[in-house]
Amino acid sequence: MRSLITGGVRSGKSRLAESRIAQMADGGRGGPVTYLAPGPVPDPAVDLEWADRIERHRRRRPADWVTVETTDVAAALTRADGPVLLDDLGTWVTAVLDAGDSPDGTAGPSGWELPGDAAVDLVQAHVDALVAAWRTAPGPLVAVTNEVGLGVVPEHRSGRLFRDALGLANQHLAAACDEVLLVVAGRVLVLPA
Repeated sequence: MRSLITGGVRSGKSRLAESRIAQMADGGRGGPVTYLAPGPVPDPAVDLEWADRIERHRRRRPADWVTVETTDVAAALTRADGPVLLDDLGTWVTAVLDAGDSPDGTAGPSGWELPGDAAVDLVQAHVDALVAAWRTAPGPLVAVTNEVGLGVVPEHRSGRLFRDALGLANQHLAAACDEVLLVVAGRVLVLPA
């Protein structure tokens, strides 16, 4: 089973994802869950709110879950041999744009500095690697993402670039999933294919 859970910030999607992957793991499909955390490493000296948010997520995970903090989610999926929870694609897209590296490790300028099409191409190359690994990982797999295309057009280029890149990632990963769930105000809607 491969699931994508999307929704707005604080909609309840991470808790739903944690619950679903725990049920899948306990259903005899594999051992401890691998929790892929592809966001920025929290540094309380730089951003106390982000560090607190990450710590709350860590505390509510079962002790036998293995946390892997990496932006190379394709490689992490390739190494995983059981249930995987990827939380979340939004922080991953940000990290991809921050690094600017190609999936083969070739260093480049920050994706934020690239012209729009080149930045989208950079993210697309990473998305292609992620989707290929997602399709072949033994699973079960659950990914969490943010739905950012329902609001106003961002005023700044960086906001528009992020929105477009995450929308692209969401579409491609959704196509590789058995189910896509939308969480709104803690309520879950199953999206048809």
